[in-house]
Amino acid sequence: MENLKYTEILRLNAKLALQSKGKVYRIGILANVTVNPIKEILEYNCRAHEIEPLLEIGNFDNIVQDSAAGGDKDLVIVIYDLFALIDKQQYFGPRTFDSLLEQICLEIDTIFNNLRQQAAVVFNLFSAAGFAPGYGTYTLAEQLADRLNQYLKDKCPSNTILLDIDKIISRLGVKQALDMRFYYSSKAPYSISFLKEYVLALQPQLLKQNGKLKKALIFDCDNTLWKGIIGEDGIDGIEYAKSTVPGRYFAEVQQLAARLSEQGVLIGLCSKNNPEEVKEVLQKNDALLRPEHIVIQKVNWQDKANNLAAIAAELNIGTDSLVFVDDAPFEINLIKEKLPEVLTFQVPEVLMEYSYQLEALVNRYFNTHPNKEDAAKTRMYKEQSEREASKNAFASIDDYLASLEIKLSISLDNIDQIARVAQLTQKTNQFNLTTIRYTENEIAQLMQSADSFVYALSVNDKFGDSGLTGVCIVRGDSKNTSTARIDTLLMSCRIIGRNIEHVFFNYIVNHLKKEGYKTLEATYVPTRKNMQVADFYKMKGMQRKDMHSDNNVEYTMDLADFTPSKYNYITIQS
Repeated sequence: MENLKYTEILRLNAKLALQSKGKVYRIGILANVTVNPIKEILEYNCRAHEIEPLLEIGNFDNIVQDSAAGGDKDLVIVIYDLFALIDKQQYFGPRTFDSLLEQICLEIDTIFNNLRQQAAVVFNLFSAAGFAPGYGTYTLAEQLADRLNQYLKDKCPSNTILLDIDKIISRLGVKQALDMRFYYSSKAPYSISFLKEYVLALQPQLLKQNGKLKKALIFDCDNTLWKGIIGEDGIDGIEYAKSTVPGRYFAEVQQLAARLSEQGVLIGLCSKNNPEEVKEVLQKNDALLRPEHIVIQKVNWQDKANNLAAIAAELNIGTDSLVFVDDAPFEINLIKEKLPEVLTFQVPEVLMEYSYQLEALVNRYFNTHPNKEDAAKTRMYKEQSEREASKNAFASIDDYLASLEIKLSISLDNIDQIARVAQLTQKTNQFNLTTIRYTENEIAQLMQSADSFVYALSVNDKFGDSGLTGVCIVRGDSKNTSTARIDTLLMSCRIIGRNIEHVFFNYIVNHLKKEGYKTLEATYVPTRKNMQVADFYKMKGMQRKDMHSDNNVEYTMDLADFTPSKYNYITIQS
């Protein structure tokens, strides 16, 4: 989007709007300056990622009031401009500094309080970049911005993300980011270039809330992880050491990949090469990307598109969860042609820009704020490979599953698990009966509600701990207190195929019966990715009640008639 002109964005947005379908993503923008062009830019970015936006811009310079009457939104964006706040003052100087600081802090408190029930909020940090006339001064505006930003960081609620717009301004330069001519004529200080970068800074939040973050970063090897070609230059002729140029550019990429692996990004290889030679390179002492960082490898002489499809299948994720990095235009174009849903990145001709551009892409498309399960993901996938390899030693699948010594731990409304539960709703697609996305703030509200239950499932076996990998959210019916409804039922792809879902369902039904519920209702909402669970409720003995025009299927069950599935090799730990 960075390279598109505003007129091109308008044209493409109008075209995508005609094709848009699916659940509406509700966005509210509150601003004390004019930012109207952001509407089409943000709409285009959403639609380009198959998100259907419904965007509403509040009244000009009416943030406090609009924050109290904004209605339910999936995302609220607060653009609070320091210049506009100062400009409203008849006089801004040392004697009015404290009173203005106090006034703005009171407004911030009110806005935070008004938005506390919203799913997610993005609030920009204040910038004084347009107030710095020289290099040796520390202006009152800069002092005010620093005090306010510290206040924001101290008071920021759990549902709010602070966006540092100084980083955008420094990337573009003040003259390209701000145009005070338009501020004085129409209260619009931000350029189109700034607004495009602002939307790109929002992108991870948009993708996260809509379950569209990427999961795996897959690299070619020659001229991608090192300079040179093993088959032509030999193992000793390739360069990837920090002590050489251009080796240092590839060392930075290897270092980035290793760090991402430790943060939960799945790192893999897809390369036309001899596997023994690639293995030898990665085991060298000066290699920064080591075998322990790599979850999966397809190093052979087969078609890369087929290899990438096989990688996705073995990781049990969609091909649209992959990002592929290669230096060859032919290979990049092949993937775009055969697997257009895979995001591709071609190694830039100017190698010194390689790691910077790749990290910028990662920051837009991956979860860069890992929890403990994310940090252990590489280990968990390697343990899963051990499980798969051990299957061949058993005569039947039941004997194999019994050998795993599967143990479940199920918690209810545990506030320590809010972040991970929300994350699972945002990223799980295959075993997910409704694919409803929730933010941490929404999960917290559900856990605090007397009319809902949030069950969290953790799994471990003899190969290791898979962590918190299952969630069920059940809501009581306010009109019929004897009826409960499954709102969300999901499991991570890492634990599918072990019959864990049946034991989890047994537990939920038993708990609901103890709570006095007589009837259980549920809905299956079909998507492109969850067809494998289309008959799950039927399999559990629920009766199909209705099918809507949107193909959603309603189920019901008398809990007294439920027959639990028996899998004696799975135990529930108290």
